[in-house]
Amino acid sequence: MVSSLPKPASWLRVEPGGLHVVPGDFYVDPVRPADRAVITHGHADHARPGNASVLATDQTLAIMRARYGDQAGASLQALAYHEPVEIGEVSVRLVPAGHVLGSAQVVLEYRGSRVVVSGDYKRGADPTCAPFEPVPCDVFITEATFGLPVFRHPPAGDEIAKLLNSVALFPERSHLVGVYSLGKCQRVIALLRQAGYDRPIYLHGALIALTELYQRLGVRLGDVRPMADVAKGDLRGEIVLAPPSAIADRWSRRLPDPVVCAASGWMRVRQRARQRGVELPMIISDHADWDELLATIDEVDAPEVWVTHGREEALVHQVSQSGRRAQALSLVGFEEDAVD
Repeated sequence: MVSSLPKPASWLRVEPGGLHVVPGDFYVDPVRPADRAVITHGHADHARPGNASVLATDQTLAIMRARYGDQAGASLQALAYHEPVEIGEVSVRLVPAGHVLGSAQVVLEYRGSRVVVSGDYKRGADPTCAPFEPVPCDVFITEATFGLPVFRHPPAGDEIAKLLNSVALFPERSHLVGVYSLGKCQRVIALLRQAGYDRPIYLHGALIALTELYQRLGVRLGDVRPMADVAKGDLRGEIVLAPPSAIADRWSRRLPDPVVCAASGWMRVRQRARQRGVELPMIISDHADWDELLATIDEVDAPEVWVTHGREEALVHQVSQSGRRAQALSLVGFEEDAVD
């Protein structure tokens, strides 16, 4: 696509509050409460409480209401994928990002120029959310959480197979899997079901609310149960999911000789696994890996790429080598590995 005036840099600004779309006077994933916000997805470093007006997918709004209650936003507007809306002088569309349920890329069009703010995204299969859709554009704003060549994620199904093999090998032990509460938890459950595992899956209390929300929103997860009130012996041979912070907590002592597992893109780094006491690392990420980042940039065919929150320098260098203009956007307030 041939870029046309005005240049995106003249109508998109990085400000203390986040990425400001000037002709529409709104922010995408503001890091401070804003009068008008467009939210890409429900993770806390992108969807913050206290905005006056919020535009997002219906699923993202449901997640925000579940997490923040009345602080989700004074005015909430749901926008279906591919449905255009005018905000000031800017046309806005939401397109699937494949990150978690309801996640979206924000497609901005202003006077013949198109910018795609991808938010967080992945290209791997995920039965719990709509897959990423590439959109040709003049400027592509991409994350770079795993923006180094060392990060190449294996098929998620292979990692689930490792877990099921271990369950079969150690039927006298429980398997405790560290997962983040939004997205990773529900994806791991769905992948287990895809692999044919039909036993109950037990959840730490912190995972129950969002898992039940996923089910109400139509994501089938099978028999999931709270771990509360389950006798210690009853969990031999069972799979238990918990937040990463609970793995080393006193709570985990209730489990019979657990095999400690963790589902994370960071499990590619062996030192992280050792530091967290992980016996069975599972490299399952909700972010694009190095090859997927580069393939996505080629697909959208943007002559200009802006890189944010992650390994910005390496990806900027690699993209520049391909003949595209690239720069680090240097947005603040986004956690590199808060959710992975």
